[in-house]
Amino acid sequence: MKTDVLIIGSGIAGLFAALKISDFADVIVVTKKEKAESNTNYAQGGIASVIDQHDSFEKHIEDTLIAGAGLCRRESVELMVKEGPERIKDLIEIGTQFTKKDDGFDLAREGGHSMPRILHAKDFTGKEIERALIEAVSRRKNIQVLENFVAIDLLTEHNLNLNQSIRLENQNCWGAYLLNCLNNQVIKITAKATILATGGLGQVYLHTTNPKIATGDGFAMAYRAGVKLGNMEFIQFHPTALYGSANLPEFDSRSFLISEAVRGFGGILRTKNGEEFMHKYDERKELAPRDIVARSIDSELKRSGDEFVYLDITHKSSDEIIDHFPNIYNTCLKFGIDITKQMIPVVPAAHYACGGIVVDINSRSSLNGLYACGEVSMTGVHGANRLASNSLLEAIVFSYRAAKDIKQFLSYYKEAIPDFPDWDDSGTLTYDEKVLVTHNIKEVKHTMWDYVGIVRSNERLRRAQKRISMLFEENEILYKKTKIFQTILEARNLIACAHVIIKSAQKRKESRGLHFNIDYPESDPQYLRDTILENKNY
Repeated sequence: MKTDVLIIGSGIAGLFAALKISDFADVIVVTKKEKAESNTNYAQGGIASVIDQHDSFEKHIEDTLIAGAGLCRRESVELMVKEGPERIKDLIEIGTQFTKKDDGFDLAREGGHSMPRILHAKDFTGKEIERALIEAVSRRKNIQVLENFVAIDLLTEHNLNLNQSIRLENQNCWGAYLLNCLNNQVIKITAKATILATGGLGQVYLHTTNPKIATGDGFAMAYRAGVKLGNMEFIQFHPTALYGSANLPEFDSRSFLISEAVRGFGGILRTKNGEEFMHKYDERKELAPRDIVARSIDSELKRSGDEFVYLDITHKSSDEIIDHFPNIYNTCLKFGIDITKQMIPVVPAAHYACGGIVVDINSRSSLNGLYACGEVSMTGVHGANRLASNSLLEAIVFSYRAAKDIKQFLSYYKEAIPDFPDWDDSGTLTYDEKVLVTHNIKEVKHTMWDYVGIVRSNERLRRAQKRISMLFEENEILYKKTKIFQTILEARNLIACAHVIIKSAQKRKESRGLHFNIDYPESDPQYLRDTILENKNY
């Protein structure tokens, strides 16, 4: 198949970019499951933007920079904040319905924000944005959406068996090989420009709020193609996931998120014996940034030996609780918890990758013709710790900028796309021992959770590296001798992501933001730099 622009991923970044690009080019969007299945769909809290007249760009910029612990790129933050309100208007124009209050929007306040600036649709904001985007995309004749496809690898000079002395900075991306999960056939899609909007990598951890599809495919494909990745050590653990929720079949190994907005609404964190504890860790208490709250909970759990703490909003009006958080209220009822009368048992869970594919202010990666948007990218906005509800805003601002740049890119595009070979799996065997692959995935999750979680040490990282290296060797042997299938692709990508996270964590000889190493308990003001990794062995 051929197209002008190939977009891999159907979350807010991929669909928003597709809409904007369809004004001037043909687009194919490929997605692993149904098009509504994405991290976006599970975003509860909302999207941060300066809407209120009492708020200001300067305040939002400052809040973002503070949360980022010195590693934000100010230019990127300023672009996101200042262009944000226009992109919010775009979402509203395509049909997104944010919750209103009186004559304006019902703006919530979340941890790390100095002002109420979170637009939301009750407590299922991501689902509402995704609904509006899918409906808008379906009306565009020149956007083709392919569901149930898993990207295998990017098409670059490497696939042409050319002289491999070509310098990485002079290499190009012309699309990707993809596996049709319904019939296990591999196709290639060539494109003049490719956007990776593949979302997160939460499934690399044992406990995560991410859906099952979040296996880090974009990070891994980019790394294998020699694309620069940055700040991969900064994995955000959401402080409050509903304890035990991943065991329900409908969540399919995903922990149910108790939104940041619940703490913004006045929720209080308590130990199992009912004592408040956040005042011991930060003067902002429950409204401290996520990294501080997650570490505080982790500290309390290690001290007490308990498996969870409580989030308490029983002191608030029952009607207000149900009105603000209908999804959370109804989900907790399935566990026998009435949040208007009972405290909510919560634990931290892997939630968001603040690093990713290094891109410029127009979402261009270090590989010509390859762009990245959304969670898979590193724009420099989040630094060492993402400010709550900045992720959806970043996604639409930088996917819009990618679309603008691609329009210019296509206008002077003169090269003929090379004739790439079809996928060749001759000599490989159908693999019947899938239990070995699923075991590898489980081992990755346990290793990362135990050794590369909220609190780390040099020894834990060394152990993790040793185990992940062994898993890589085992999985690559299987990958090369068998016909590919979805699970082995995801195992390969999870192992690659684990490797990159560990290597990045080992390179950072300090504690900063989401990376806390007990061997370097303090931040080092002289160490303010991004951790850039590049796979030069490709």
